[in-house]
Amino acid sequence: MTETKTRSPELRVAAGAIGGLRQDLIHDAFAYRPLPPMRTDGVLTRMLPERLRARAEWTPHAVVLAAALFAFLVGFGSTGNAGVLVSGLLPALCVGMTLIRPVGAFWMSMGLIPVSMVVGGDGPWGPSAFFAHVVVLIVVAARTRPRAAVWMWGLTVVFGTLVEKAAGWEFAGSTAAMAVVSAFALLLVSLVQIRREAEREVTVQRTVTAVERDRRTLLEERTTIARELHDVVAHHMSVVAIQAEAAPYRVENPPPELEQAFVTIRENAVAALTELRRVLGVVRAEDYEAPDAPQPTLAELDGLLANVGEAGLPTEKTVTGAVRPLPQGVELSAYRIIQEALSNSLRHAPGATAKVEIGYVLGGLGLRVVNGPPTGPVKPSPGAGHGITGMRERVAMLNGEMTAETTPEGGYEVTAFIPVQAAPADAPAAEQS
Repeated sequence: MTETKTRSPELRVAAGAIGGLRQDLIHDAFAYRPLPPMRTDGVLTRMLPERLRARAEWTPHAVVLAAALFAFLVGFGSTGNAGVLVSGLLPALCVGMTLIRPVGAFWMSMGLIPVSMVVGGDGPWGPSAFFAHVVVLIVVAARTRPRAAVWMWGLTVVFGTLVEKAAGWEFAGSTAAMAVVSAFALLLVSLVQIRREAEREVTVQRTVTAVERDRRTLLEERTTIARELHDVVAHHMSVVAIQAEAAPYRVENPPPELEQAFVTIRENAVAALTELRRVLGVVRAEDYEAPDAPQPTLAELDGLLANVGEAGLPTEKTVTGAVRPLPQGVELSAYRIIQEALSNSLRHAPGATAKVEIGYVLGGLGLRVVNGPPTGPVKPSPGAGHGITGMRERVAMLNGEMTAETTPEGGYEVTAFIPVQAAPADAPAAEQS
């Protein structure tokens, strides 16, 4: 039996602080992180001429290198040639190193504290080391995060104090001066960082809000168009259905073929009106309830073929494989794909014939709709170009594949394959076969 030990809040805070130190200043401390060029779309940079604006992006690099040169000159002026390596060159190198390895530059500057005290003899913070370390703290804090600035300030003060105490020398409060100056500098840098982060978040939020507003406007426009489409088309389809029903009574002794044609027109108009209300009526009101009429399936395909046959497109159906029930989405998509393909054949190939082939295979459902070239005096009717796109979207939604292309004979062929996972009951049979 193991006992679960719950850490106290103090331990959790300490563990979180140590984790932050490890993440900010220890993990990949000497990683190569070059300082990117400055953005030139600010208020001040936009006022510069075009030639100067192109070079203004390297301003931070020039400032850091100028600070490194100044640190070298200060060190050289205080010690001359004798101690220029430690008091001038190494501090300048730490400052320049912030451009490519910022965290590593901080640790290198920390390592110069005891060296500077031993060589310079005026405490851990000689003039050059003092200036260089403050610059390093500022640049590293600007390139990391405010939490790292707190860690760097604390480590600087603690390590400087320990070095002074270990040496047993009394210096004129050099570490205290470093603590005060660096605290003000890091506080200023952190405030600037926090402000920039807040502005960045506000900008992102405004962008997201603008995108959402545009999307909402687009949806509202689509809703308005759908409502208008529903009203206009529903009105005209209702008129068509009424006129088709009343037309035989306006002709004396109409032939049976004419009566049957008007009956077919009315049935198609009513079916289209019902389908339109089911698809578009949902946008007319928030409390609209769609009718519970069942969606068409492949079992109703014979009625569709008879309908298009009466409209002038004789269609032959071929079914291969063992017919089995498929998921509702597959059945509906297959029906709609065949329906749209035959509608395209009616519009673009009047007088032609069509073939519909349905193949039930183990991995899914195969569809093929092909029509011949247009014949007769009726001209093809141009379409809106959305039929093929709609079929592709239906097939892609079910992770299927589809092709639509002309045939060598001048007709058009649409093929699609919709994958269907085998039902658990069919798995043993499939394995045995």
